[in-house]
Amino acid sequence: MTDPDLLPYNHHPLVVNRHASASSSLRIACAQLGPAIGQVAANRERTAAAIDAAAAQGARLVVLPELCVTGYCFADAGEARAGAEPLDGPTVRGWCEQAARHDLVVVGGICELDPDGALRNSAVIVDATGVRAAYRKAHLWDREPAIFRRGDEPAPVVDTPAGRVGVAVCYDAVFPEHLRRLGLRGAEIVAVPMSSPAPVQATQPVAIEIAVAMAAANANRVYIAQADRTRDERGTRWAQASVIVDPDGSVVAGPPDGEALLVADADLARARDKSWGERNDVLGDRRPELYTTDHDPGDGLR
Repeated sequence: MTDPDLLPYNHHPLVVNRHASASSSLRIACAQLGPAIGQVAANRERTAAAIDAAAAQGARLVVLPELCVTGYCFADAGEARAGAEPLDGPTVRGWCEQAARHDLVVVGGICELDPDGALRNSAVIVDATGVRAAYRKAHLWDREPAIFRRGDEPAPVVDTPAGRVGVAVCYDAVFPEHLRRLGLRGAEIVAVPMSSPAPVQATQPVAIEIAVAMAAANANRVYIAQADRTRDERGTRWAQASVIVDPDGSVVAGPPDGEALLVADADLARARDKSWGERNDVLGDRRPELYTTDHDPGDGLR
C-alpha cells in the first residue's frame, strides 16, 4: 500500500510556511469609489481622501479604480476631453505628493491627454520619487474605441518600495496572456484599476470579475489587487468587484458594497515562490512550444 505521506497528490498549492516574514510583509489597500461623471475636482478629492485613509491603516500600496477622476460613461470624446489631463497634470501630481508624504505606492486610472493630443485610458504607478510608469490600456471595451486610442506597449512590471508591481486595466485582465506575461516578468502583485459594468445576470456562485481574478492569481501565483467602482452612472450599474486575492486564488478582502476601502496583508515571498507542492512549478512546467498553432507559429506565449 502506498504511503500517502510519501506520494501526496499536490493538485493545489501546498506551501508549508504561510506566515508573512518581516522582510516580505506588505499591506495592500484597494479603494472602491463612486466618482460622479464630469465632477473632476470633487472626484480628485475623493481619491486623495482614500489614499490618506489607506495610509492611516498602514498600507504601502494603494490601488484606485479606472478613470476614477472623470467618471466612465462619457457621452462622446468631447466630454472625455473636457476632463482629460496630461501625466504631469494636477491629479498625478497630487498622487505623487501623497505618495511622498506617506511613503507609499499609488496605482490609479486617469483619462490621459497624451503629448499628441490623443485621449488614453491610462493607469499610472507613482511612488515617493514620482511617476514610475504609465500604462495605456491595450484592450478597449465596448464604446471605448470611439473615445480612446488604444495602447500598443506591453504593461510594465515596476520594482517599487511595495514590491514588483504589474498593471492590467479592467478588460485587460480577461486576457490570460496579459496576466501571464506579467507573471513571467516577475510581478508579485498585479494592480487592476477597473470600472466593470455588472452583467444583466450575475454568474454563480461568484461574480465573473472575481472568478477571473481568482483564476489569474492562482495560475500565476501572484497577488491581485483589484479596485472597481460603485455608484450608478447614466444607467450603468457596476459590478463592485473590488477584491484582494492571494497567490492560491483565495479572496482575502472584499467584495464590498458601496464606497469602501479594502485592506489586506500580503507576504510577497509567496508570490516569488512559483511551486505547487514539491513537484510542480507554474512557470517551470510550461510548454510554450505546444501553445502555438500550425497556421501561426508566432501566436503562442514564449
